Amino acid sequence: MASDIEIIESFLDALWSERGLSNNTLAAYGRDLKALSAWLESKQTDLLSTTHPLLLEYIASRINKGSKTTSMARVISTFRRFYRYQLRERNLTEDPTALIELPKLGKSLPSTLTETEIELLLNAPLIDDAIGLRDRAMLELIYATGLRVSELVSLRYNQLSLQQGVVRVIGKGNKERLVPMGDEAVIWLTKYLDESRAELMTGKGVCDQLFVTRRGSGMTRQAFWYLIKKYAQQSGIKQKLSPHTLRHAFATHLLNHGADLRVVQLLLGHSDLSTTQIYTHVAKARLQSIHQKHHPRG
Repeated sequence: MASDIEIIESFLDALWSERGLSNNTLAAYGRDLKALSAWLESKQTDLLSTTHPLLLEYIASRINKGSKTTSMARVISTFRRFYRYQLRERNLTEDPTALIELPKLGKSLPSTLTETEIELLLNAPLIDDAIGLRDRAMLELIYATGLRVSELVSLRYNQLSLQQGVVRVIGKGNKERLVPMGDEAVIWLTKYLDESRAELMTGKGVCDQLFVTRRGSGMTRQAFWYLIKKYAQQSGIKQKLSPHTLRHAFATHLLNHGADLRVVQLLLGHSDLSTTQIYTHVAKARLQSIHQKHHPRG
């Protein structure tokens, strides 16, 4: 009989080939299942032999140790997908997750920045050196397009059309979308390509990623996230940021200025309009704040 690790790897391989999920998503599924497998081993059982009561016991143990509701919703979703796959493959006759309900999640509004804070953030890099110019171009592009950080750092030359002012993005599930960049982003990208990138790559060989480091290698999600936090601190931005903060700002500011929700959905690459609708709550909250502040009876 195959080990739990082999069963998990087979499941992840199937997900990758069927759905084209991102490496980060697959890694999260793998961590959730390996953690469950290790716990089940302490109970002298394994993934394909576990029961509904044992899964409930595991979930309860995670909650008692302080796991957040959002984390447990993701974990249960992973388990559901895993055991439904095992049913389809006829490795099981019953689904032990069938009666386990997802915890109810309240709608949390995404953190975003005001337009003034965005201006401060974009102006934070010192553009008199190659690194600062690269950082300015990255910040301008991600705010202008609403790209995910993973989409930004994985961009290649052939995904850009500076002449047409669009970028071809490979999003979740390997879905492609064309996103306009806007004049400012095109200006800063052109300056980066003309003045900065060649300097960073001198004597470093070849790298086909658009944005590169001093070592001549491609930028990573972690490195860019560090840069956002650094420039936010320099700009005096106090609120807690997330890797998606500029993406949230992109969507919120479009809606504040009258953009159609379905257009924003297409630009963000959301497959479901309901995912985009959270931003209408952010825009509504912003309008209410403005009304209360400026209307004589607000």
